[in-house]
Amino acid sequence: MRERFENIRSNRAFEMAVITIIIVSALLVGARTYEEATRFEQFIHVMDWAITVFFLVEILIRMAAEERVKNFFRNGWNVFDFTIVVASLIPVDDSEMVLLARLLRIFRILRLISLIPELRVLVVSLLVAIPRMAYVLLLMFIIFYIYGAVGSFLFEDVDPDRWGNIALAMLTLFQVATFESWATQVLYPTMEVHPYSWIYFLTFIFLTAFVFLNMMIGIVLQVMERESQKMSLETGEGEAAEIHDMHGRMTELQAQLDRIEQKLGSAPRDRDT
Repeated sequence: MRERFENIRSNRAFEMAVITIIIVSALLVGARTYEEATRFEQFIHVMDWAITVFFLVEILIRMAAEERVKNFFRNGWNVFDFTIVVASLIPVDDSEMVLLARLLRIFRILRLISLIPELRVLVVSLLVAIPRMAYVLLLMFIIFYIYGAVGSFLFEDVDPDRWGNIALAMLTLFQVATFESWATQVLYPTMEVHPYSWIYFLTFIFLTAFVFLNMMIGIVLQVMERESQKMSLETGEGEAAEIHDMHGRMTELQAQLDRIEQKLGSAPRDRDT
């Protein structure tokens, strides 16, 4: 029976069916936000419970495919799926829990992350990159703080609502960094009083929008490449897996050559040739 469940779990059609049901579940949650959906409330309710039962059966199949049930919970993504499915069992009809139940049903679409390997790589890469990006964010905060203090000293007379204190100045600089109407609302009014203020803004934009942003992108890309190689080695597919397999074969061939040389009693071969 375990082998049958394992075959079902690894079946591509079964995986596609689960992905399809997840998408349908997300569409049903979105349909509830329209007033016209009240005419199909009964149908949506039946579909919601049918999807919940399907997810419950799917989780049970995946658990039964393991040699031991506790092996299922050793995988973090399995625990994630199990938590979402169990949380979906909260009845929507209960008026006190209806809001919580609907919110939990929204998160069922996150199960796509655990089912699609490429999405897992993106999420894992982001989580791994966060500690490294923390130092870049700390440096950005220092730059924001310095420029905010300078801007508060220089431009307070121009617009106290934007430069009245360092907190307001940092919020204004955040608007500048995101390029949200920064020229018409911040730059030009400031240049009318301080003509050379453009130097202040351009140097700030250069540091934040070009230097620090590219540093963050570089960190994420480096981590993504590493996680992609790791996944390739785990699945045995891809260029990284081929290189690793080729390196292993070359090591075995070198070991065989060394053994042959020892048996023949010949001199050690020069490895550089």
